[in-house]
Amino acid sequence: MRGSNQSGLRAYNERLILTLLRSHGPTPKAEVARITGLSAQSASVIMRSLEKDGLIERCEPVRGKVGQPSIPMRLAPDGALFFGLKVGRRSTDLLLIDFLGRIKSRVRLTHQFPDPDRTLDFVREGVRQLSGELGDRQQGRIAGLGIAIPSYIWEWSNIVGVPAERIAVWRERDIRTEIDQLFDFPVHLQNDASCACGAELVFGGTDYPSDYLYFYVGYFIGGGLILNNALFVGPTGNAGALGTLPVPTGGDRIQQLVVPASLCDLEDRILDAGGDANALWEQATSWDVDPEILDPWLQQAAGGLAYAIVAACSVIDFQLVVIDGWLPERVRRDLVELTAQKLPELDLAGVLRPELREGAVGPDARALGAASLLLSSRFIVSQSMPGNGKGGSG
Repeated sequence: MRGSNQSGLRAYNERLILTLLRSHGPTPKAEVARITGLSAQSASVIMRSLEKDGLIERCEPVRGKVGQPSIPMRLAPDGALFFGLKVGRRSTDLLLIDFLGRIKSRVRLTHQFPDPDRTLDFVREGVRQLSGELGDRQQGRIAGLGIAIPSYIWEWSNIVGVPAERIAVWRERDIRTEIDQLFDFPVHLQNDASCACGAELVFGGTDYPSDYLYFYVGYFIGGGLILNNALFVGPTGNAGALGTLPVPTGGDRIQQLVVPASLCDLEDRILDAGGDANALWEQATSWDVDPEILDPWLQQAAGGLAYAIVAACSVIDFQLVVIDGWLPERVRRDLVELTAQKLPELDLAGVLRPELREGAVGPDARALGAASLLLSSRFIVSQSMPGNGKGGSG
């Protein structure tokens, strides 16, 4: 990350310094200047301005053996606040996060399938409720709302078991514009799996390579691409959707990855066995799923993921693949381990075998990624800019 001492680049340099403090943690002004290449005077002037604006704050002085104590600067938790809305097939979540990406409060709605009008009512009331829990100063720090929503949601009626005419209403609605008209802060929208990938980029590990592949296991599996340390969504917002990748699912059958590796299939298995699948969507911290149901699904999902990973790595030499989802930690760990075990069973000739890791963000990645759309667009350098269209595919 390099700054410029030329005039007219103040806004870029401000975002550059905020990005550095986000990735490096508390850092003295002199070190900020050294890392960014800014002059000591430029770095000092910009950081004083950011401090005055309430975006950064001073840490306790660090005293060395000689000379004046060093005063590291860090991001101010309440420097900016962001709403993140995740519209899913079984639930809708609204989070309020602080400048560090920590969840301050949340509200949730479960359903059999999302309805546009009900979603608008939920967002209107949810924002009112969560904003009302803030003080006047914090309310003035709300920077916007991001939406994570599956694209082409109207095309999945046969899988979700909802009449096509009920789903078709989403095709005619511009939910971003409708929500934008409710509030006086900006509203951005992106496909839900790309949002999850973006959350991993902003809030996840700091030791990742510049390019990696990301999967999010939700009601439908989706994913994203990180290229050159930025989320790549392509011209339509659908790049890296991953759920549409064709994979073998037994015998000569070829199906999209969403079939063997999505939670909708696990839900069907539970229902077919006479169980109650509602607990899958109430929380992702723990599930009480019969191992005789869960284990075969994990084996199937891991097989599909392994095939998809090899196919993707045949196109781009990804050194790392990250797998996350609406999954308890134990289930996520088992899925990653099983996928890693199945990779050597495939033909890897000419393919760089990647490292597999669990995601660092967890089940809330989609909503956190939605909130980070505004964070990225205003306060971060080298992240993708959010879209304002109808999104991609999750």
